[in-house]
Amino acid sequence: VQLQASGGGLVQAGGSLRLSCAASGFTFEDYAVGWFRQAPGKDSEGVSCVSNTFGETYYADSVKGRFTISSDNAKNTVYLQMNSLKPEDTAVYYCNQVPPLDWGQGTLVTVSS
Repeated sequence: VQLQASGGGLVQAGGSLRLSCAASGFTFEDYAVGWFRQAPGKDSEGVSCVSNTFGETYYADSVKGRFTISSDNAKNTVYLQMNSLKPEDTAVYYCNQVPPLDWGQGTLVTVSS
């Protein structure tokens, strides 16, 4: 099982980024996939997840209305569109099955004020 996050970068507050999560090694449409983040000195936080079976989505209160998760079952890829970014969104973002398995390499998002 592999889930590889990409698409991070440096952006100014108010800007946008789209993260991608390429999945392999499991039947993608049978699982939920989520985005998690860990900011420096803080515990990890669940940001959003999507059920690839039913299409249901979940968002943490801190990102609701600003982030949108989507899934392309044909490409085995989950996306996280992040708009109106804030400095407090700065973190390493990871994607994983829900519940999570072993953690892969994340992608760093830095939002400057």
